[in-house]
Amino acid sequence: MLNIVLVEPEIPQNAGNIARTCAATGTRLHFIRPLGFEVSDKYLKRAGLDYWHLVDISYYDSFDELYQQNENATFYFFTTKGRKRHSDAAFKDGDFLVFGKETKGLPEELLLQHPDTCLRIPMRGEARSLNLSNSVAVALYEALRQNDYFSLLEEGELHHHSWDEVK
Repeated sequence: MLNIVLVEPEIPQNAGNIARTCAATGTRLHFIRPLGFEVSDKYLKRAGLDYWHLVDISYYDSFDELYQQNENATFYFFTTKGRKRHSDAAFKDGDFLVFGKETKGLPEELLLQHPDTCLRIPMRGEARSLNLSNSVAVALYEALRQNDYFSLLEEGELHHHSWDEVK
């Protein structure tokens, strides 16, 4: 199982979308306070739809608290300042994918402590950054792809027909 870490997220709709992605993929979600919204926020709940019961969520008062509880794990820090592509990392079960707040990203002090695991999702130089929930989805699905999707369902079903009927 993979882990998504949101450090001081600010926008409830992004957090809700990320929670929904975590629910669909069996990924743990970790929130680092302060949050820019209340957990009961209607926009957060609406974005997550009816998936909240499927999400394993933990809350921490600081990144250090999470890190100390998982010091043997590998942490990857997603940042526009990274020098390595996200697809060049070798993700494995138990890894933590860490994302910063929408307006400022991750603190540079944190990045400087982990220079070898700072990753960038490639994009044009004129674009400041991707939306947080999109960045999480891109990074998470690359990690899942590298691990053969950890037994997630790979085939869908039609409601009124069978794929066997298609020729």
